[in-house]
Amino acid sequence: MPAIPAYTLPLILTLDVGSSSVRGLLFDAAGKPVAGISAREAYELQVHGDGRSEDDPPSALDRICSCVDSVLTQAGPLAAHIAGVAIDTLASTFLVLDHTNQPLTPIISYADTRNDLDAQWLRQEYDELAIHQRTGCLLRTAYWPARLTWLRRTQPEVWNQAVRFVTIGEYLELTLFGQCRAGYSPASWTGMLNRQQLAWDTGLLELLNLHEHQFSPLADTHQPQQGLREPFATRWPALRTIPWFTAVGDGAAANIGSGCVNTTRIALTVGTTGALRVVRTDVTSVPNGLWCYRVDGQRSLVGGATSEGGNVYAWLQRTLRLAEPAEVEHALTTSQPDSHGLMVLPFWAGERSPGWAGNARASIVGMTMATTPLDILHASLESVAYRFALIAERLLEGPDATSAQIIVSGGSLAQSPAWAQMIADTLGRSLILSQEPEATSRGVALLGLEALGIIPNLEALPAQDGAIITPDPQRHTIYQAAIARQRELYDLLVAQSA
Repeated sequence: MPAIPAYTLPLILTLDVGSSSVRGLLFDAAGKPVAGISAREAYELQVHGDGRSEDDPPSALDRICSCVDSVLTQAGPLAAHIAGVAIDTLASTFLVLDHTNQPLTPIISYADTRNDLDAQWLRQEYDELAIHQRTGCLLRTAYWPARLTWLRRTQPEVWNQAVRFVTIGEYLELTLFGQCRAGYSPASWTGMLNRQQLAWDTGLLELLNLHEHQFSPLADTHQPQQGLREPFATRWPALRTIPWFTAVGDGAAANIGSGCVNTTRIALTVGTTGALRVVRTDVTSVPNGLWCYRVDGQRSLVGGATSEGGNVYAWLQRTLRLAEPAEVEHALTTSQPDSHGLMVLPFWAGERSPGWAGNARASIVGMTMATTPLDILHASLESVAYRFALIAERLLEGPDATSAQIIVSGGSLAQSPAWAQMIADTLGRSLILSQEPEATSRGVALLGLEALGIIPNLEALPAQDGAIITPDPQRHTIYQAAIARQRELYDLLVAQSA
């Protein structure tokens, strides 16, 4: 067990509720993880060919509570020094509750595309550009306007019983405290928050014939709940009276944890999915095809996310029965760029930024009898890099275009330096590898420390950076031509039907 003097007290317990696991960690007042204390509960979202992507609410709560149990057990006497609990969750999630606060639906994730027809109908009927500027979100499958419209159309019996619509973070808070708030961060990911007024958007409420009381009261990140109810007060006495902060979106937390807290540093995260994001305090206009969420009441998060990332690599590895990772990595490292004769649209889970074609499907074009599994993997990884380049085109404008550093985090690129090099070559920009192994959890820890007044601001604890990946100009030129071909294929197969 770690000795107390090795850490700067007090401590923050973090819960990272991601799309493939729940992680529980302890961080000290210097933003460093407490060695030897870690809990993880892995899971998989339940996906089906009809586009659904769901989780079971009781199981989700059990995983979170199990991580808390484990961290407290490992902490022993250190648990008495925990000053707050900070949480991030995958975003966006959607859950319907009845009048007794019992779930009427599974937890539906951002990746669920069963509402694609409803998203199309909304775009035909209403001014998507105006709504995009008000909420920072488009009328697409990942967001609640289309999700709510779909639910009303397809499940009228559930709709008629619905009393409240919540995210997984609110459901957790409701379970632990008997009441809940929606933090500005996950609320902004729903597509229902007016990003400038920091209130549920009245125009969308009227459009959908809904009322504000069907959504949780809003709260800022620094406004905690305290006073666990039973049986949790008895189960976790060390956490009974300390502050539990409202959840933030996992993407916002990842930015903060990797030191990307202002416009001088832009975060590129490639985990199960991917994203390119920058924190800004003033966003007058949201770039076309991108989104603008909230970190908190003062800071916005502008960027674009892909539905593809490490999930593409994992699917190909499983399906193609590739060789051992070290052998595959060596082969990728020695492969020439765009040398396989293939073009891939990597939409295994539909498209998000920048085109938002939720019903798009993956396509591999150009295969011959000579095509190998490694060719397909190589082309697919390059194709994901091309999607980041299209997002960067729209995000890296103005002062961000040349001066900002791009900081890379996420397990997928840490496991494949060859893929990270492909992305650097595609962007034509140097990438700085983050040395923060738990960037997302560290991010919510820093937000908690700031809210408690333990640190004056997020800049007070800079992130640790690692190696720099320098782009190859010749490879960049090759990839620019490949991006143009991917655009053409996209226009042929996706854009016309989007």
